[in-house]
Amino acid sequence: MLSNQPKVGWIGLGVMGFSMVQNLLNSGISVSVFSRTKEKANPLLNQGAIWKENPAELAEGVDYLFSMVGFPKEVEDIYFQQKGVFKSLKTESVIIDMTTSKPELAEKIAIQANEMGVSSLDAPVSGGDIGARNGSLSIMCGGNESAYNQTLGFFEIMGENIKYFGHAGSGQRVKMSNQILIASTMIGTVEALLYAEEANLNLDKVIEIIGQGAAGCWSLNNLGPRMITGDWEPGFYVKHFMKDIEIALSDAEKMGLQLKGLELAKFFYSEVINAGYPEKGTQVLLKVLRSLNKGSF
Repeated sequence: MLSNQPKVGWIGLGVMGFSMVQNLLNSGISVSVFSRTKEKANPLLNQGAIWKENPAELAEGVDYLFSMVGFPKEVEDIYFQQKGVFKSLKTESVIIDMTTSKPELAEKIAIQANEMGVSSLDAPVSGGDIGARNGSLSIMCGGNESAYNQTLGFFEIMGENIKYFGHAGSGQRVKMSNQILIASTMIGTVEALLYAEEANLNLDKVIEIIGQGAAGCWSLNNLGPRMITGDWEPGFYVKHFMKDIEIALSDAEKMGLQLKGLELAKFFYSEVINAGYPEKGTQVLLKVLRSLNKGSF
């Protein structure tokens, strides 16, 4: 359960962060927000969110501070820069980074937080824009277990499948496992639909039948229909997916693992970026592979 009238801060109002804040506001929680582009915050400000000018100002006096930005460099900046979160946090507050980021950065944040008498969690999510809107995200948590129990009430507003995995960085490594699997299933989804398309099959019916069998997966059932209609808009950006792939490959290398399937996915998504689609949704892979099949790799 949440404490009475907790003071909450939130940094990052992208495709998913915006909806997650909206769900907190709809639950009656007062939220202060900061984003690099204030215009993104305007609809939330109209619903009662409070604007702050920088991460340090936002951190002043909050009990819980959430961040969800795009890249590890942005995470490092908002926490450690001159006007960063660590300049203003009060003791006994909780910081929760929900960005998919590097496990070692989660560990660095935890060390600094401990020195300041602050608790930290790394809590990346899965479920895309749909899960963020519906409050049905999966949330993978690492860090201080007491802080996790304290923060669970917030997580339950944002998600449905919430698990704690252990020390700082654990949440990020679970998310890497998630992204490794998605990378492979995205390739399978796209190639299955390309094959069915070339065979002049009804793609809606193909998804309807195989999506309910052993081949059924989130990518096919949720992104397949977008592919059919040519909807390439992001539920999850290609540029962020490539970042996740590179983090997973780097961490695997440190473990002595070779992930050949993930390396193939990196090749395919490099082609997507080269084609000029880094800010489209991951489902745009179908458009690019369709084009490449008509030319040559």
